Parts: sequence; structure tokens; C-alpha cells
Amino acid sequence: MQIAVLTFDGFNELDSFVAAAIVNRMKAKGWAAHITSPTPEVTSMNGVTIQRQKPLEFAAEADAVLIGSGVKTREIAADTDMLARITLDPSRQLIGAQCSGTLILAKLGLIGDLPACTDLTTKPWVIEAGVDVLDTPFVAHGNVATAGGCLASQYLATWLIARMATIGDARDAMHYVAPVGEKDTYIARALAAVTPFLPVAQAA
Repeated sequence: MQIAVLTFDGFNELDSFVAAAIVNRMKAKGWAAHITSPTPEVTSMNGVTIQRQKPLEFAAEADAVLIGSGVKTREIAADTDMLARITLDPSRQLIGAQCSGTLILAKLGLIGDLPACTDLTTKPWVIEAGVDVLDTPFVAHGNVATAGGCLASQYLATWLIARMATIGDARDAMHYVAPVGEKDTYIARALAAVTPFLPVAQAA
């Protein structure tokens, strides 16, 4: 499985790196999460400059796409040329967005009139885009999921692994990253957030 973690200039490190790190716990099974950006280098909201692993166009061929947030997302969501470079297909891809990444999903027309999750700062912009915002950390409608809050990246990763592999794989990935002494608590919380949005057979 190939996963594109869309990461733009001004990105939030927690969104891109946490999600990618958890998903990459599946490397032994042939998975790879790639930092995917429109330019060869991007600098985070806190001044960390990184090199991309894949160009933005890789999102079109990936099996799944996660869209992180950042301090420049509102500008990106208003950039029609940038949005034209992002080709997503929820009929064959799993697509997740976090915080202001939800605004990009809205501008791409992938949320429609469905309710979504985002962070408190982005909430008025997402509402302005015509989307009802939920006061919850995670929601999924079929193959499209949204999450709100930096640490909700663990929920996107858990959902992605549970959908594309098994709940057992998602549990193992979370077990590895969760704090010692709190692993059962973290796993239970993550599964409680995503299980209602898994296909009935998987959830059972």
C-alpha cells in the first residue's frame, strides 16, 4: 500500500509526521507512507525544513491520501492552480484530512453536504465553505474521513490501517507508539473513535 501524506509549506509537524510514522509501522507488510509536497522542500510552521519524498501528483496514484494542516492552508485552498494539481478519487482511494486539511477537502468538493471535523481555528473557514462542523475528533463517510486537533492524527492513522488491513494491525501499530503504562488506554480510545465508521464486518 502506498500512502501520500500531503504536506505543504507552513505544515504542522504533528499532522504529517505522527500519521506517517504510525502508518509506516506497516512497512513489513509492504506499506509506505510518503511525505508528498508541491515543491522539493517545504518548511514547517516552526521552521523545520524537509525534503519531500514524492511530488504532489503522486496523490493521484496512491492507495490512500492523508492531508495535514498548516498555517498557510487557507492560502493553498484559495489557489486554484495548486488545487488543480491534486487529483483524488474516493471511489478507489481512502482519503483523510486533519484540521485545516479539511478545508482543502471541502474546496476539492470531496465533502459536499456531509458533516466534517476540523480544528477550532479552521472551523469558521470550513463553515464558510458550506460544511457543517462536528464537535468530535473524528468522523468518516465511506472512504473519506476528517479529524480535528493535532493529536487526532493517531485516529486517521488507526482508521486507515483498520480499513486497509485489519483492526489487529491498527491495534499493533498504536501499541508501538502509545506511552508505556498507558498503551491499553490509548488503543481503546483510538479504536472507540474509528470503529463506528468501519464496515460492519470489520467492526464485528
